[in-house]
Amino acid sequence: MKHVLFAASECTPFIKSGGLADVIGSLPQALVKEGARVSVILPLYKEIINSEYRGDMEEVMIFNTPVGWRNQYTRILKYEGRDVTYYFVDNEYYFNRDGLYGYIDDGERFVYFSNAIIEFMYRVEESYDILHCHDWQTGAAVAIGSIKRPHPGMKTVYTIHNIQYQGWIEQSAFGELFNLGREHFAGFEWQGMLNMMKAAIHHADVITTVSETYAEEIMTPFFGEGLEQVLEYRRGDLHGVINGLDTYDYNPVRDEALYHRYRSSRKTKAKNKTALQQDLGLTVDENIPMYGIVTRLVNQKGIDLVEHIMHEFLLEDVQLVVLGSGEALYEDYFKSLVHNFPDKVHVTLGFSESYARKIYAASDFFIMPSLFEPCGLGQLIAIRYLTSPIVRETGGLKDTVIPYNEFAHSGNGFSFENYNAHELLNAMKYSLYIYHQKEHMDALCRNMTASDYSWANSARQYMSLYGG
Repeated sequence: MKHVLFAASECTPFIKSGGLADVIGSLPQALVKEGARVSVILPLYKEIINSEYRGDMEEVMIFNTPVGWRNQYTRILKYEGRDVTYYFVDNEYYFNRDGLYGYIDDGERFVYFSNAIIEFMYRVEESYDILHCHDWQTGAAVAIGSIKRPHPGMKTVYTIHNIQYQGWIEQSAFGELFNLGREHFAGFEWQGMLNMMKAAIHHADVITTVSETYAEEIMTPFFGEGLEQVLEYRRGDLHGVINGLDTYDYNPVRDEALYHRYRSSRKTKAKNKTALQQDLGLTVDENIPMYGIVTRLVNQKGIDLVEHIMHEFLLEDVQLVVLGSGEALYEDYFKSLVHNFPDKVHVTLGFSESYARKIYAASDFFIMPSLFEPCGLGQLIAIRYLTSPIVRETGGLKDTVIPYNEFAHSGNGFSFENYNAHELLNAMKYSLYIYHQKEHMDALCRNMTASDYSWANSARQYMSLYGG
């Protein structure tokens, strides 16, 4: 039985700022079902200290963690749940703060966390076969763990969730924060700085990212964010493993946020649409196709493409429901849509999990034309709720959304290749044509119902990578 230690900066249900938390919350349980023994180690943030989970944690050890010339107090707490053991690194100086990230000393905070992980591994009774780290916040742990190997034969695995965020630190910090010989400096240095993601890529035994297409994309200058050469050098050790979806949590059969629960009935699903139309003050008619957007309103998500074509598309008999927040220019744009099409468009700036689920269930189509998308969660949730995604062919969107073919009745969504507003418009117009053909919508529904994006397949791939 492989014993795996996951190291990450966030994890549901304890703490979340983005999709990383969902992965760390779900993947370990799927690995347990495949026969692994899994532990997870996280920082003990202020939000966790004040949560319902803190009372069920037990102290397991206290030690000093070397951070350069200093020794930092470290206490490890343990929580058992969902067939996984969770460890929390308690250091009030670094983690008893509001929020997770965005502090001037983030580099130091997460190098400390990485150092503490390796020190913990030396002291814990269990022996780990795999140290599996995620994103830049634990990149230093991969490097230090690969150099020191706290457990004989231990393999290091590093997963890139988003290559944009790399963990840059001043070169002078090597002596200040790391207890390593100068001969290891080159493994951390990149373009005149220390780069925690580069260090992890350089040292890891196995490198993964969250879709096969993204694995290929990040070895090119457009997507690689300056690390494409390092990744190309490690090409033989780089694997794309698509993220899964927590199909127990995201399940229209049991989702309490929905107006009406359903499995595969388009008729029952449509009741969610009319209920949402009623609540939002839109024209109540189940025959009007509804297009949903749930996203951050930023350039990466393709909002500028939407901005170029949505006025034209809304001249059709359609509705648009938007939930999200982000850049002011995009928020102002969607406000203008509501002003110009008050009976067709509803926009909510902000985020609500229960409202997002209502949109997924009520919509007929889900718009996700991202400039880049390492994996993407929205299209997976949409498919699970039988809402056909309209996506650009990039990253995980290309790997999970199969374009509908009206002749073969195959596919679960709609896609376009180039980052071009009129290609998006054409895909949306094609979806509108398909909507009015019952045989095609029935086929789309069947294909989405048959799509399996649970964690089971991904977990099996990880187990294979662990076992070599």
